[in-house]
This record gives sequence, C-alpha cells and structure tokens, in this order.
Amino acid sequence: MSTSNLLKKDFYEYVNHEWLETAEIPADKPATGGFQDLAVEIEKLLMKDAKEMVQNQSIIPSDLMKEFISYYKLATDFEKREKDGAAPVLPILQTIEKLQTLNDLNEQFPQWELSGLPLPFSLEVDTDMKNAKVNALFASAPELILPDKTYYEDGHEGASQLMSVFFDMMVHLFKLTGKDETEADVIVEQAIAFDKLLAPHVKSAEESADYSKMYNPQSFDTFVAHSSELDLTKLIEGLIGTKPDKIIVTDPMFFDAFNKIVTQENFPLLKSWLLVMTLQQFSSYLAEEFRQTSGLYSRTLSGAEEAMPKEKAAYYLASGRFSQVVGMYYGKKYFGEKAKQDVHHMVENMIAVYKSRLKRNTWLSKSTKEKAIVKLDALGIQVGYPDEIPAIYQQFKTVSAENGGSLLENARTFSEIVIKDHYSQWNQPVRRNEWEMSADTVNAYYHPFRNMIVFPAAILQAPFYSLEQSSSANYGGIGAVIAHEISHAFDNNGALFDEYGNLNNWWTDEDFAHFQSLAKDMINQFDGLPFAGGVVNGKLTVSENIADAGGLSCALEAAKQEDAVNLPEFFMNWAKIWRTKAKKEYQQLLLSVDVHGPAKLRANIQPKNLADFYTTFDIQPEDPMYLAPEKRVSIW
Repeated sequence: MSTSNLLKKDFYEYVNHEWLETAEIPADKPATGGFQDLAVEIEKLLMKDAKEMVQNQSIIPSDLMKEFISYYKLATDFEKREKDGAAPVLPILQTIEKLQTLNDLNEQFPQWELSGLPLPFSLEVDTDMKNAKVNALFASAPELILPDKTYYEDGHEGASQLMSVFFDMMVHLFKLTGKDETEADVIVEQAIAFDKLLAPHVKSAEESADYSKMYNPQSFDTFVAHSSELDLTKLIEGLIGTKPDKIIVTDPMFFDAFNKIVTQENFPLLKSWLLVMTLQQFSSYLAEEFRQTSGLYSRTLSGAEEAMPKEKAAYYLASGRFSQVVGMYYGKKYFGEKAKQDVHHMVENMIAVYKSRLKRNTWLSKSTKEKAIVKLDALGIQVGYPDEIPAIYQQFKTVSAENGGSLLENARTFSEIVIKDHYSQWNQPVRRNEWEMSADTVNAYYHPFRNMIVFPAAILQAPFYSLEQSSSANYGGIGAVIAHEISHAFDNNGALFDEYGNLNNWWTDEDFAHFQSLAKDMINQFDGLPFAGGVVNGKLTVSENIADAGGLSCALEAAKQEDAVNLPEFFMNWAKIWRTKAKKEYQQLLLSVDVHGPAKLRANIQPKNLADFYTTFDIQPEDPMYLAPEKRVSIW
C-alpha cells in the first residue's frame, strides 16, 4: 500500500509504521512507546547516577540524596537479602496468625493501621470535596484480587485462569515461609473465598470513574455502626485523635454489606486474606525467589515475559520511597530552572488560548461562561519540579545492615512515618504546594480537588517537546498534552468542581443538560469500538476522550497563530506521541480498567473531529479516515 493511501486509511499506522515494524517490547515490560521509552531512558540515567554515588559518596549533592543512597545500598545488598530469606516477614505473619477473633484484631488498633497492615476496608485523609481547603476522612472498599468487579461475573473469559495463577503463586510464597503444601493451600483457598465475598459489593472501574458518586458523607455514629464486630471507634479515634464530625464514604453499597461480610463466622477466611495480602505486599523486599514469585500474577495480567532484573527492581523500591528527593535531583540536574520558566510560559499561553475559545463558545450561557473563565483564571500550575521537598523526608533515617537493619524493617519504619503524617493532616489545611507526582515521572495530570495542572520535568522532552522540533510539532505534542490537562477542568468529572476544587454546581440547568448531551456523543463515538479482541467502554473512557478532544482543538488553534505554522507536523506529532506496542494481555486489561482509551484510537479518532485535518491531508468522503461532519464531536 502506498504511504498516501495508508495515510487516508489509518493515520496512526502511516505516521508510525517504521517504528511499529522495528520496536521491541522489553522483556520485563508489558509495552513500549512514546511514554514508556522516555521512562526507560530516565530509568537508565538515574540508575547509572545512583551506582556512581554508591561508589563515590563525595558526588552526592544533598543530605536527602545521601539518605536515599543508604536505603538503595540496602535494597541492592542481594547477599544479605538472600541470607535473611523469609526471616524479616515471619514476625509480621506471626502477628496475624495469633489472632483468634475479631476482638483480637480490635486490640491491635490503631497500631495495625499505622504499621501498614491490611484491613477489609480502606481509610484515607484527602481534600474534603465540599470544602477543598481542608482535609477530611474518607472510607472505601478494599482492592479485589482480580483487576475489576466485572471479572467475577459468570462467563468472564480468563478470570478462572488468572485466579489459578494467583493461587499457585501464593501457595509457593507460603511454602517459602516454611508452610507445608496443605497449610498453604488452605490459607490461599480461604483468602480467595473472602475475596469473592467482597466482589459483589464493590464498585466497578466504570462506576469508580464517576467522581460525583464518591461524595457520600456519613456522621461518625452512622459510619461506625456499619460493623458490630470491628471497633471502628477505637481505630479512627486512635488515628486522628478524636471523633470526626463526618466520614466521606466512596462506596456506600460496600459498607451497607460490611456487617454481613466481616463476621466472627467468616473470621477464618478474613484471617487467611490478611495473611495473603501481607505476604504479597512484602515479598518484593525479601530474597530473590520471593520477588520473582510475587510478580508472577501481575506478569500474567500484563503479558510481561519476565521479572525486572533485580538491580532495577531494587532501584525502584528505593526511589519509590524517596520519590520527591529523586525527582528534585532529576529536575534540577537534567531539566533546570530555565526550562521550567519556558514551559511555565507555554502553559500560560495555552490557558490564554483556552480563555479566548471559552469567550467565543456558542453553546454556553453568559453566566456559565463567566464562571468557567473564573475557574480557568484560578487554575494552579506546577511545572518541572517542586521548589522544596516535603519536610517528612527529614525523618527518614536508614538503619544500615551493619547496625542490624533489613530492607523490609526500614521500609516499614518509613511507611509508618508516612502513615502517621497522613492521619495528622485530618482537619488541617490542604498542602496545596506539595507535589503528588515526582519530577522524574513521564506523565501529567489535573487535580479536580485543587483545580491544578501538573507537568513533571520528565514529560517535557522529545517527542512531546524539543527545541529541535518545529513549534507546530511541539503544539501537537506537549501543547496538546497541556490543553488536555486544562480540558480536564471541564470534562464530565472536572465540570462538577468550582475554581477552589469544591464539588459545587456552577452551571445553569440548561447548559449542563447540553454539556451532558455532548458528553454522550463522545461516549457513543468510542463505545463498542473493537480493539485487541475486546471493545472500548465509552463510559469508562469519556473523561479522557473529552480532554483529548479539547486538548487537540485548543493546541491546533495555538499552532495556527504561529507565523511558521506546519499543520502536517502538528497532526503527525500528535499521532507520534501515542505510538505504542503492547502485549495483547495488557491491552485487554486496560480495556477493562483504564479510563484512557487505546493509544491508537486516541491518535486516529480525535483528528477526525477537526476540519483542518481533512484539508491538511486532502481526506475525502470515500477515505476510511473520513468522518461525516454531523458525526464529528466538538465540546471545547
């Protein structure tokens, strides 16, 4: 097929065909592509730097990086990890094994939660959705073993095979701790039985994607009455020091069923579930056979062929705990203050373009339009890397192997510091300036509770952004990503929050009904599209698709304002940033649980909604890339 024919048949394949023919998925990854390739390069760079710092302490640039290197040395002390074997985790498992009743568990409150041990529900301190300046207490359902509630429905292809892999993996892990086959079988069977009791009552990924259904405040007395067996009063008062006036319940259906699930009769199942969740959680800190085995289930899910090399896994264990420290190091050394200022200016420019588009919007009333502009003007911006590292990192002090420390013991000590700090934030002002994503992460996001957009340093490089690329290509890359994140402020979830991040309706009824109708058009544009042997869920992915559409159309307008506009390069770089090669298992997993649609469809469908795409590439009604004007979706 000629390249010009390919362009009109499948734009994504046309732009990426050479790369798709030669790209290889690394053996320890489920995918490769624009985002993943940058992450691999950063991984290599920072691992090399860490190894050099171990060899030469004098080049370590700060006390906090010294602490990271001390912890990294423990993670890479494979000889000690092998020698320790299962020993570091055995006392934790014994704590669970001693429990005979739910009351025994109550006696461990609140230390159980502070120690990072599992519970059959989750507590969290986060921004109060109706008062975004202050933190509130949230309660939600625990995670299931299978990726989503839908996997537990009759006739789900692959669910029984996945559960079988999970069963074998956990039995092997328990045998490594000294259990015999029979004991291990019983523990894992009982844990799976408890998991199946949870499944009917939790939200699916599609249900969880609707933020408006997250806010279900309950009085303290109402909430603690959900369990007649667990002493939730003791737990919560122990964590935050008092009775809160309310608890925001994200999964009310789950807590309505809680008293039927967490009973003394079901205690043997719960106890086994606690053992399984704990061993799974801590295995990656132990000897190599534990680490390799504990990743078997996730590798089956994602299609990755083999475990990460142990050196790389150790780096991620250490950098994960010191994420903001490593991120700041990366940002300052490899991104710098000038680039930070340049990109900040670019973000402000995209906001200005967005503002002019809102002013010209034809379907919003004057009052809603004014409020949308107020929200846009209040948008917070975080670019590159933070100005300072959170104070909590000063508390991390690694106990070296020479002083009797193990990797797992240090990890748990650090975890407890973080958990205590987390609960201390209840009813306190939100730390708006703290970064939640580290600067070495190849990603970007919008935070609806803070009305803030965040662009870590790692994404601010080619193919997204480079001085070597034309301004049009940059607009098709980072420009579209920036405008995508701005658009999240006005997607089906972001639209529910005001300029302060409060869940607060600022729309007229008529405007909101019109918006919902346009959102439904976007759902229909993607829903049911075949991909990787499955189909796209239009409802699950609608927020990202609205943001893509708004992002691309806004970036296109910005590109056209430049003197040297080059629309072919604009659209081609949009398709290039989405280039991906992934294992089929991974693609199918993402179809079930990811709010983002498949990368290829994101690359191909959004340009079809823009008239300039057709004139730029002479796409005619008979071409497969053509979409009739009445079927094109335009929201922002």
